[in-house]
Amino acid sequence: MIDPKLKVLQMVDRYGGVTAAAEAMRYTPSAVSYQLRQLAEQLGVQLIEPSGRGIQLTAAARILLRHTAVLQAQWEQARSELAANAEEPSGSFTLCGFSTAATHLLPPAAAALRDHNPRLGIRLIEAEPVRCFELLLAGEADLGLVVVTPDSPPLNDARFDQQPLLDDPLDLVVQADHPLTARRRVSLADAAREPWILGTPGSTYHQLVITACMAAGFTPDMAHQADEWETGQAMVAQGLGVILVPRLARIDTEWPVTRIRLSGEPAPARRILVATRKGAAQHPVVAQALGFLRTTAAELLPAGHP
Repeated sequence: MIDPKLKVLQMVDRYGGVTAAAEAMRYTPSAVSYQLRQLAEQLGVQLIEPSGRGIQLTAAARILLRHTAVLQAQWEQARSELAANAEEPSGSFTLCGFSTAATHLLPPAAAALRDHNPRLGIRLIEAEPVRCFELLLAGEADLGLVVVTPDSPPLNDARFDQQPLLDDPLDLVVQADHPLTARRRVSLADAAREPWILGTPGSTYHQLVITACMAAGFTPDMAHQADEWETGQAMVAQGLGVILVPRLARIDTEWPVTRIRLSGEPAPARRILVATRKGAAQHPVVAQALGFLRTTAAELLPAGHP
């Protein structure tokens, strides 16, 4: 088993400080500091040093983190091989994912896992992509569904295994009598001069819309802010602006709005990945969950997305 103090060091690196790491791990800052001191004493090296009003990791800590990633991957591979030899999966298995995934993709997969593995405890957590990676790193989740954003770890990050699940197209939602509804083909650039309804700056949805619009050659005019699809639709229904909605998200028929499938190259879409800790992709339950997720995704968004 990997020394828990190494995980503490990983979390301090991830959050950039002791206090933030302690909050994420639900420890006290003093407990985090104590474990770092213990680890430094065991290895006979200095792991952190003052930097302005905070701290920074030393060169020795960076070396240790690199080897920790390798050790973690080997440990996950060992667990996967042991699980493959077990007669029946037992224990617990936690899946996490962002809101749309937690609504449409994870519940069917979790139910299928439960039905196929009666001795396995299944748990679901709704979490933003950044938080999903943190849960994986902390060992609090075993599989995460995430959207690629500017804050996502690179695909070659030694801590994670990331596999594509599906590309979820983004549709434009406008008021029911909007002039764009009369056109045979609409591109995202056609909505460049519209007032836009975006999520909270820094949120996954906000980053998603900004990235798509910039790829289409414009920066959206953020007229209003809404994080929930229903709230955004209500604003659109009153002619306050337009929104982008992923194909997986549902439109409430209560609102007089029209969903427009966008043309053009590239057609805007969000890429959804399945993430696990490095070395865990071959774990039999992970492989089974991935199979169920792919089946559900194919049913929700068939090839060609008609």
